[in-house]
Amino acid sequence: MGLLIMAGCQREMPSASSKETPSESASVNSQSSPPPLVKQSARGIVHMEEDGTFTLSDAGGNAIQFSLSEYQGENTSIVQEGAKIQVEYLEETGTQLFKVLSLLLVAPPPLWAEYRSQAEDILSTMTLEEKVGQLFFIRCPSVDTAEQIAAYHPGGILMFGRDFEGITTEQTIEKIASYQQASAIPLLIGADEEGGTVVRVSANPLLRQSRFPSPQQLFNRGGMSAIVSDAEEKSRLLLSLGVNVNLAPVCDVSTMPVDFIYNRTLGQDAAHTAVYVDMVVRVMKKEGIGCVLKHFPGYGNNLDTHTGIAYDCRPLETFESSDFLPFQAGIQAGAGCVLVSHNIVSVMDSANPASLSPEVHRILRKKLGFQGIILTDDLSMDAVRMYTEGENAAVQAVAAGNDMLIVSDYIRQVPAVLQAVQDGRLDEGLIDGAAVRVLCWKISLGLI
Repeated sequence: MGLLIMAGCQREMPSASSKETPSESASVNSQSSPPPLVKQSARGIVHMEEDGTFTLSDAGGNAIQFSLSEYQGENTSIVQEGAKIQVEYLEETGTQLFKVLSLLLVAPPPLWAEYRSQAEDILSTMTLEEKVGQLFFIRCPSVDTAEQIAAYHPGGILMFGRDFEGITTEQTIEKIASYQQASAIPLLIGADEEGGTVVRVSANPLLRQSRFPSPQQLFNRGGMSAIVSDAEEKSRLLLSLGVNVNLAPVCDVSTMPVDFIYNRTLGQDAAHTAVYVDMVVRVMKKEGIGCVLKHFPGYGNNLDTHTGIAYDCRPLETFESSDFLPFQAGIQAGAGCVLVSHNIVSVMDSANPASLSPEVHRILRKKLGFQGIILTDDLSMDAVRMYTEGENAAVQAVAAGNDMLIVSDYIRQVPAVLQAVQDGRLDEGLIDGAAVRVLCWKISLGLI
């Protein structure tokens, strides 16, 4: 019997008994197997479809639709609206819905990507006055609160100790509910409940038997587990009263008791503080309360800006290797808001307080990648007054890149921003962008 040698492989020639007739051969060829499946790879932005499939769109505008119905991997959570992912899949002839073999996260989705369309729809129904109002987190008026809310359309109300003093749980709930009823768009209701020296709610024994302890006290008593338990209790108490934003955690790094900010911090180095911030933000997000990382770009050993100017002359390397780390941890954990201090950080902007500095805001957006709400510290504080021109403080703050402004004299500041838009000093697109972010934050907290 003859042999056929091919590429080093030996194969016997078919015997006479195994020969196919022409008709049999034609029959087999007419039912030949489909072409082999080809493994392909694609990278792009995810768009979720209503039927549970998803479309991947690349930079060139090409789109491929995928199904996860037969996917065996465990990392399906990365398939989120707006996420950039890489997909390996089998390309099958005659189908437009491909089966996923593997998934790789390239970049997480932009913050609140799933809420943006809804926010833009709401924005399209708002007047300019209402849009401008959303940029203001006003100090709670002491009188005629409902009337002030209806007149100025604020995005949020910031409540201090005086607003909780001497009232019961039921009275607090009723008071905050009346604020919400006066607003056409649900309000952010904020309070500083850091624990320790800065508490607004638990300073009232009718609302909590004792003050919430400081981060340092908690850490010294029970480490990070005590921090987590405290954050859970604090978030639940505030939400039960109607407070939906806690202006915490403090992200500043301070290990020196002589520093002004020390008692409000964890009192540990940057690495420990970053872990603390990450855990607190995750708890607050799980509980459904808004958090505010403060005080960017990091307080360090500076003076109290409530009573004067604080000049920070530290090198950029100090911020990059220390102060930024807790903020980065909070941002990666999903924090919705960062509060910017009034410190003058010479290495970033020697002429303006951080809260009024376009360069500081650029660093926060570009270097740290923050996409949420940038909030000023109170614009009535002494450290910022000499750098503003009276009623133009809010105009300067919006122009610098802030989305929301904490103000007490909103009766002057809101009209000033409105006038600046009307006369062209502020672009309405800037107002729209900030207002959309504010609305997205509200949607993410379940307020809208």
